[in-house]
Amino acid sequence: MSLPPVVVIGAGPQGLAAAAHLRERGLEAIVLERGSGPGAAVSEWGHVRLFSPWDELIDAAAGRLLEGAGWTRPTAGYPTGANWVQRYLAPLASALGDSVRFRTTVTGVSRSGRDKVVTAGRATQPFIVHTIDAQGHEDRILARAVLDASGTWSQPNPMGADGLPALGERTAGERVSYRIPTDVEQFAGRHVLVVGAGHSAIHAVIRLSDLVRRHPGTAVTWALRRVATDAVFGGGEADDLAERAALGTRAKQLVEDGLVTLVTGFRVAAIHDGGSGAIVTAEDGRTVTDVAHVIALTGFRPDTSILSELRIDLDPALEAVAGIADEIDPHLHSCGTVAATGARQLTQPEAGFFIVGAKSYGRAPTFLALTGYEQVRSVVAHLAGDHESAARNELVLPETGVCGGSASFDGGGCCAAPVLQIRTRESAPMGG
Repeated sequence: MSLPPVVVIGAGPQGLAAAAHLRERGLEAIVLERGSGPGAAVSEWGHVRLFSPWDELIDAAAGRLLEGAGWTRPTAGYPTGANWVQRYLAPLASALGDSVRFRTTVTGVSRSGRDKVVTAGRATQPFIVHTIDAQGHEDRILARAVLDASGTWSQPNPMGADGLPALGERTAGERVSYRIPTDVEQFAGRHVLVVGAGHSAIHAVIRLSDLVRRHPGTAVTWALRRVATDAVFGGGEADDLAERAALGTRAKQLVEDGLVTLVTGFRVAAIHDGGSGAIVTAEDGRTVTDVAHVIALTGFRPDTSILSELRIDLDPALEAVAGIADEIDPHLHSCGTVAATGARQLTQPEAGFFIVGAKSYGRAPTFLALTGYEQVRSVVAHLAGDHESAARNELVLPETGVCGGSASFDGGGCCAAPVLQIRTRESAPMGG
């Protein structure tokens, strides 16, 4: 009697890499993607140039599958997100063929005939993955194992400093957005407030500064929750990634040149209409006035609603997989080192279920694409019964040259996690 397939949720870089590893191991895979194509989340920041070169953006098993189909591997340069989709993720999805199902939303995962409360016979039951397609047709798919690589892209953090939407944020409508703008021309001659300290915010600030040069009536204010700013601008020459280092250096120069107004220690409490523009108020009472638009780039958090009937173990603070939380905690994590990446650390109480990719890191801002590729390699080896390979850690991470994530309340101190270590792009965390 044949076993049901392994279901992978998400056709982003990690989800498609998992499918390539499963195929190489002779295991049937079904990849479920709610978007209309591969790398749907990546496509949403397709205008952003990655600061990792091509050779660090391609999973090993995926590369072998593609080269077997006559694909030519890109070797030089730093692609945009759109290039990454066009030249790698789309061909990979095509090579995987009918294994990848688009416009299919997973609405829940459970055990066959067992809700979360029932223990008897639980481990012997296959998973049931509930889905709905673009036409509203509901289905249930049997699975021997499930890998959730759905990412965190769909759940940006609010700009409120307490983790909840600031007063007035929910009703601010189009005045607040949570993505790096594709077209900044809409803000010409207006005052834009950028909230956030990661590379997403830096990229937005750089794009807006070009607008300031061309349209002198444009104003850009950059609000940071932290007081210390050294970590925000990166590690300079100490950063192994030259393009990432250049990004931080350029942002620092923009502030020094007066093209961008930097406000530190500004923890947003409220936003309300001030007549000529919005007034954004900090918890200490300070305000930024006459704001035409707010770009909130304050990170992401995982959506675990589809996992409500599974027994999962997440860290209570980070919402990361509990087994890797200590290694990625920005209060504890040493710069440039992530030791726990494999199947053993990612194992859940629900045997056969794994959270991989950016979602495994929860709210932690230190996820790298290379980490995700190593995760799926190890997990698939485990599912295939190759426990020696599953236990082996093949991940080697570069130094970031920057410390000072959240070690103290204002963001100072060392060695905490870098502000952002997603080497696959300058923007926010990629979808699974």
